Amino acid sequence: MSGHSKWATTKHKKAIIDQRRAKSFAKLIKNIEVAAKIGGADLSGNPTLVDAVQKAKKTSVPNDNIDRAIKRGAGLTGEVINYTTIIYEGYAQNGVALMIECLTDNKNRAAADVRAAMTRNGGTMADPGSVAYNFNRKGLIVVSAENTTEDDVMEAVLEAGAEEVLNEGDTFEIITDVSDLVTVRKALQEAGIDYESADVAMIPNLKVDVDAETARKVFRLIDALEESDDVQNIYGNYGLSAEVQAELEQD
Repeated sequence: MSGHSKWATTKHKKAIIDQRRAKSFAKLIKNIEVAAKIGGADLSGNPTLVDAVQKAKKTSVPNDNIDRAIKRGAGLTGEVINYTTIIYEGYAQNGVALMIECLTDNKNRAAADVRAAMTRNGGTMADPGSVAYNFNRKGLIVVSAENTTEDDVMEAVLEAGAEEVLNEGDTFEIITDVSDLVTVRKALQEAGIDYESADVAMIPNLKVDVDAETARKVFRLIDALEESDDVQNIYGNYGLSAEVQAELEQD
């Protein structure tokens, strides 16, 4: 789930059922195919592909699958890759704004899946533009806090163009302008700091604090949306206090 909250990390630590892992793999492979189609198969000249491959490897996608996806996307196998990005807007419980990013070869299927998940799980669809103003398109780099400190991260990235470093407990989230994403990522690598992922993301301008019960409902809705193979990323403007996070971790 892309919500930039500790909940995503907590969920990641739990046992992942095979079906969910397979769906995750499929979405990561799709990202690799699109990156290779746009920028070619050469990793040295395609930073978007580098980041897509890095994210897949961190999620344990087999190297053979990654290599095949690069070749498919770059047109080296004769297969045609034709995906379209569509962003749907909506609201979850308590007025939480959602941006639902789809990558699909069938717009009608994607729209039907999103609408059904929203309707069945307490969400409502919103008109285009009515939610988007709550978010800014930014670079987002996630670094595990396991082997580094906040000071080390800040020292490595601030002069490279990072706008903000957020301490999320188990991770550090580095916010950049989209144009500075690659530069900041390289600065981390040069400092010897490994990163979990580096993506362009929709970052909320202002978060809506929710209680644990509302959070559970929001996450159930997000889980339902993620069941669709066409849904790639979901961004929400919910905020979780330390107390709410602690309660959720007991679930």
